[in-house]
Parts: sequence; structure tokens; C-alpha cells
Amino acid sequence: MSESTNGGTNGGTNGRRLRIGVIGLGIGRMHIEGWRQHPQVEVVAIADADPVRLAAVGDQFGIPGRHTSAEAMLAAESLDVVSVCTPNKFHKDLTLAALAAGCHVLCEKPMAMNADEGREMLAAAERASRRLMINFSYRFSAQSRALKAQVDGGVFGEFYFGRTVWHRRRGMPGFGGWFGTKALAGGGPLIDLGVHRLDLALWLMGYPKPTWVMGATYDPIARELADKAGKTFDVEDLATAFIRFENGATLALEASWAANIAEAELMETRLLGTKAGLLQKNLHEGYTFDAHLYTELNGAPFDLHLHQAATPAPSAMHDYADAILGDRPHPAPGEEGLIVMELLDAIYESARTGAPVKL
Repeated sequence: MSESTNGGTNGGTNGRRLRIGVIGLGIGRMHIEGWRQHPQVEVVAIADADPVRLAAVGDQFGIPGRHTSAEAMLAAESLDVVSVCTPNKFHKDLTLAALAAGCHVLCEKPMAMNADEGREMLAAAERASRRLMINFSYRFSAQSRALKAQVDGGVFGEFYFGRTVWHRRRGMPGFGGWFGTKALAGGGPLIDLGVHRLDLALWLMGYPKPTWVMGATYDPIARELADKAGKTFDVEDLATAFIRFENGATLALEASWAANIAEAELMETRLLGTKAGLLQKNLHEGYTFDAHLYTELNGAPFDLHLHQAATPAPSAMHDYADAILGDRPHPAPGEEGLIVMELLDAIYESARTGAPVKL
């Protein structure tokens, strides 16, 4: 890819304020809040097919441009950046439309339904000389950034093994809705939850090049519940994978919406390095996290605990705006989103065939 999708002279705004449009007002509300953190950004337009939600969100944030379709928004508004916050099935087409309208795009994870769609999105960004960023939100916390700073400072040496997990005891989002429908979501907890923990581990590891994947998927709990309730459910409720990289490192990945475990919610990323190891884990089965570093000092084992930052980290949207305004490379570029998508495709293919998949 040229610099046009991840920085370079085509990405700048010559000092202008960025005008933002948001498509989809479920997770899109969080995008609006994230964009509003930046003093040189204004969310001027929103689009959602639900007129009640459109009015409520527009009133809540005082957004003037309100449209019941993305097409209407793109035709009527002059926008610099568009957030795509819809079900996965629509990520590709809406990204292509926004790029064709001259906008940079921040697309929710996963990037697309599959890697072929992701490649099409990257090619379109290249042609349009516009940026494409994926909202891998778990790398943007203050804690994750602090861990990455230690990685980049050489504290851990070389990572050679990791395990990254997101399990729920019973936590199927919108049971019977689009999350459990393969035609709309592309998959189950692997593509919904696992994608976050996978990106976080890969980002901390420096995005090593994967060479092969072995995966498996299961649906015994959710399938029975769906059948009893008469709900649509044709994706997995648990997925697991083992990934090997060109540098010899390996990573185990696990994700579930339904598993017979003690915790209501378990999120954990553990990486082992030649100098030290790290663990990031959620606290009290919730959405706050603890982080630890394990090493040896002067012949004795030492455990270090990361204290929480005094102030929260900037949002992904804030970082994206800064990169565009400063004409600098942006975080979480589409190229990394594509690597994640290729891995997800390989895991599902391996689960289907029962054999490893080479990349």
C-alpha cells in the first residue's frame, strides 16, 4: 500500500476542522463520544434506518444532519471522515461508498465479512487516496498503551508464546438477532469477541507474519437454547485456534458466548517473552483490567503491577483525527485489519475441514 491509506501528504486537512459523519447509532454512539474528545473535530451528520433512534441520538448530541440512509447522508453532507458502525455485512459496501465520496473511514471491527472483502476495501482506499482505520478499541486503553510502551522499550525481549481469551458463561448478544446470523455477522464469538483479543495480542507482539492455523468451532449450548426458543442461530458459540508465526512464535486464541466456566465474563491476554512475561486480565468479571509483568531481577523472580493512569487515554477516534490533521500514519490501519480477517477466515476453514490451513 502507498502512504495514502496510512499517512502521507494525501491525508492532511490543511488546518481545517474535521467534519464527521456516523453511520449506525448502536455502537455509533460511542464513536460520537470518541470524536467529540478532539477539539478540532465536529460530528455534523448521522445516519440510521430507525427514525426514533436517529432523533434521540441527534437530540442528545445536538447533531444537525440527520438521515435515514447512509446514501442520503453522503449525498447531502460535506464530510472529511465517516464512522461505519453497522452489522458486519454492510461494512464493505458502506466503506466503499464513503471512500468514493472522498471521505476517510473508521470502520468497526471486524473489518468485513471475510478477507476478500477486506482486500477490496483496501484497494478502494488506495484508489481514492484516503485512509482506512479499523476500530480495534482494546489497544487504545491507557493500560494497553503502557504495556505497548514496555514492549517497544525491549522489556520483554522476544515473545515466543501467547494465549488470548474472551469467554462468557452465557452472553450471546441480541440472542436471535443479527449477531447469531451468519449472513449478517459472518460468524459468532470468534468474529465478535475474539477479534478484539486477537488484535491486542498481535499488536503487542508486533504483528508477526502468520504461517498456519489450526482451529475448531462448537455450538452445543447456544444451538439447544435457540432450538427451544425458536430463535435463529447458525454460528458457533465457542471457537479456539492455534496460530504459528514465521518467527517461530505461537498464539492460542479462545472465544465464547456460552461456556460452562466459573466466570460470567473472562478476558485475558498472556504473552511470554525471553526477558519477561505479561498478563492483562479483567477484574471482577467486568470491563476494568489489571496488568502485571513477570521477570527476574538479579537472580530472583519479581512481579510488577501496573498502576492505573491518572487520566484516561485518548479514544481511537481522537488518535485517528490527530493523525489526519497532523498528516501522520494512523494506528490500527486497514492492513492490520486484513491480517486479522485472514486469520479469522483460516480458523473457520480449519474448523470446517478439520485440518491446518497454511497462510
